[in-house]
Amino acid sequence: MKPVKFLLLVSSLAVAGGGGYAAGTRGLATDINKVFPEQALGETMAPAVKPTGKVIYYRSPDGSPEYSATPRETADGRAFVAVRESEDISFDTVKKAAPQKAEATPTAGERKVLYYRNPMGLPDTSKVPKKDSMGMDYLPVYEEEEADSSVVKVSLGKLQRTGVKTATAENAVVSRQVRVPGTVTFDERLVRIVSMRANAFIEGVADVTTGDRVLKGDELFHFFSKDIAKAGAEYATELRGGGKPDLDVGGALQLRNLGVPEETVRAIARSRTVPRSIAYLSPSDGVVLERSATTGMMAEAGDVLFRIADMSKVWVIADVPEFDAATIRQGAHATVRVRNLPGKTFEGAVDLIYPELQTQTRTAKVRIELSNAEGLLLANMYAEVEIASGDTAPVVAVPNSAVIDTGDRQVVFVDKGEGRFEPRDVELGARGNDRTEIRKGIEAGEKIVVSANFLLDAESNLNAALSALTADEVKP
Repeated sequence: MKPVKFLLLVSSLAVAGGGGYAAGTRGLATDINKVFPEQALGETMAPAVKPTGKVIYYRSPDGSPEYSATPRETADGRAFVAVRESEDISFDTVKKAAPQKAEATPTAGERKVLYYRNPMGLPDTSKVPKKDSMGMDYLPVYEEEEADSSVVKVSLGKLQRTGVKTATAENAVVSRQVRVPGTVTFDERLVRIVSMRANAFIEGVADVTTGDRVLKGDELFHFFSKDIAKAGAEYATELRGGGKPDLDVGGALQLRNLGVPEETVRAIARSRTVPRSIAYLSPSDGVVLERSATTGMMAEAGDVLFRIADMSKVWVIADVPEFDAATIRQGAHATVRVRNLPGKTFEGAVDLIYPELQTQTRTAKVRIELSNAEGLLLANMYAEVEIASGDTAPVVAVPNSAVIDTGDRQVVFVDKGEGRFEPRDVELGARGNDRTEIRKGIEAGEKIVVSANFLLDAESNLNAALSALTADEVKP
């Protein structure tokens, strides 16, 4: 080798070695790797992966954003490039990352979030937390809530704004005042008929007329009867012969059977004579309703001479609608007011519920017995009656406002705590002025919603409607 060529070779090797040393010490290799991230220096290039799958669309051969669902050519005659499934640019990796984070295995005590629903109740859900157009956070739907979509969950702040109030179901007496019209009538048991048991002539009728008040023992009239005079004579003869003045045997009993007062029989026993005429005494206190006796008339046995009504007790006959009649019990307390006695009330009790309904009015007649010692109540007065209805035994009851009655179903919302409210279908019993009997669905001691429950019902119905939709319609 010639000296000149040898010197040139040594110089070239020196320059190459110095350049490599400078590149290594100054980090030029790192910069080169940044420019070629796909293939590190000194590595072998991996062979290109052949696209697989069916053709899903066609793209421009120039790389411009032009696409076609079918094969086509550019203006200069070049064919669009087919893009297969493996080549498609997809964001599935990004989409799958978020659910994996949200669906991470919950730790002990945490609830699993299934998805997030629109806070305004729209049929819009999301797999990840998000906000609506007004900036409100989507509400999480947990796994246990999906099982019973009718359960409503309300935040504490929303509870205060909506005015939701609760009370406790308890055992109580459910009663209601039934207000009905009524009419004052005589007590049929206190009406007396004055008549003769034998033919007699009426003499000396007392100066009483219809409407007058009489007392027990007052003389109403005198009478003479041939049959009574004959029985009295036999009784007097019996006593003269040594008979005993016993009112229950012999002539005394015969006189009593003919309607002669006991006082008259005793007078005959004392005097041993029969009076020409006998006084007929009033059998009770009362008002004369009818006066048929007239001086000098001939009264046959059974003829009504006087009709007297004792007004110390009266009846009030109330007309109760068919719907309320089933809730009224015999012995129930009743309050009666009459219009011509303002401020005056009469207390009584239900004495009888008549076993029939009036065909035209569809009402049942209820009889109430009242004391009328002062005589203020008169027959045929119009009365306003209040009757306590319902059983006297305690039952499970809730405030009336707690029951939502749609006609087809009756619902009560139960407070489950932590802002969760469960709708319960219930079976109702008697309805009182303030409370309603719950025969089935609620137990005593449970907390129930008594205010703003219609808002909860609307939310519950919406949740149930959303859950009834198919997964394609609601869930993402």
